[in-house]
Amino acid sequence: MDVLDDILGSLRLSGGVVIDGKFTGDYCVRAQFTPDHCAPWFPMPGTLIAYHYVRSGRTIAQVDGLDPVSVDAGSIIILPRNDPHLLTSRLGVPAADVGEIGWVTADGVHRVSSGTPGEKTEVWCGFLGTRLGTRHPLMDALPAMLTLNAAKHEAQWLDSSLRFLAAGNASPEMIARLSELFLAQAIRDYVENLPDSSSGWLRGLADPATSRALSIIHNRYAEEIDVEMLAREAGVSRTVLGERFASLIGESPMRYCARWRMRMASNLLRDGRQTSGSIAYAVGFNSEAAFNRAFKREYGAPPATWRKRAAVVEFQPA
Repeated sequence: MDVLDDILGSLRLSGGVVIDGKFTGDYCVRAQFTPDHCAPWFPMPGTLIAYHYVRSGRTIAQVDGLDPVSVDAGSIIILPRNDPHLLTSRLGVPAADVGEIGWVTADGVHRVSSGTPGEKTEVWCGFLGTRLGTRHPLMDALPAMLTLNAAKHEAQWLDSSLRFLAAGNASPEMIARLSELFLAQAIRDYVENLPDSSSGWLRGLADPATSRALSIIHNRYAEEIDVEMLAREAGVSRTVLGERFASLIGESPMRYCARWRMRMASNLLRDGRQTSGSIAYAVGFNSEAAFNRAFKREYGAPPATWRKRAAVVEFQPA
């Protein structure tokens, strides 16, 4: 598992395929997922990731204020922050609201249909949401829209999988695992094409020393970690690692390590399968008291109190 897989896994993504879209001729749909779409799965999360898989035809996607992007069949459009956007056959076509041209079938599948007579475009639409309190700066660093040419990444397998998911036979967890795969690939493709002059979190994934240090922190957070060890294994000096890490990630390696340990602890607390004491040792603390103090500094409440609050929030109706 690489750094990106670690981060996406820590977000505990969940979601669903909720719309089967069929468009013909001239069409334009204004789209953005709402609490009503999320209701069957979870309350409206703090971070919602929308996506569209173009099964046939072609479409132009445009986020408000940004340049449009034209994609063909086999492509996935990903909106990491669920920004309002258009799906259209051409620029200038009046936009219809999804709520006015959609319906739910007897078997619970959401469908949308719009357009004039002409060539057909078919789109599967879905979303991923993060649990409350699991936001990661990587998601904030992504652009408003990513595209992925799935034809290069097992398109036939992807199409059959999405058909299965859209039929309502899969759990949110299964949907999330599939969606994580193409989200991760889209981010990798984007990072690979970043200019050398770029900076920030995404550039940190492309920088060998920073990425190596992140990988150690993510996978060995239960061990004793210090800057000297990270620098040695990353193949740079302590000073160089500290400067690169701070410049790209926005904080020191040890501060990031501390925050990552707390993220892992919060996930374990949500799962409810371990005591606070066992979680303390699982994330690298030698005593429960030290863990409790560190957790309270990060989240504003001791682990037991935080767990109770998280359970109440997570199961509130949308």
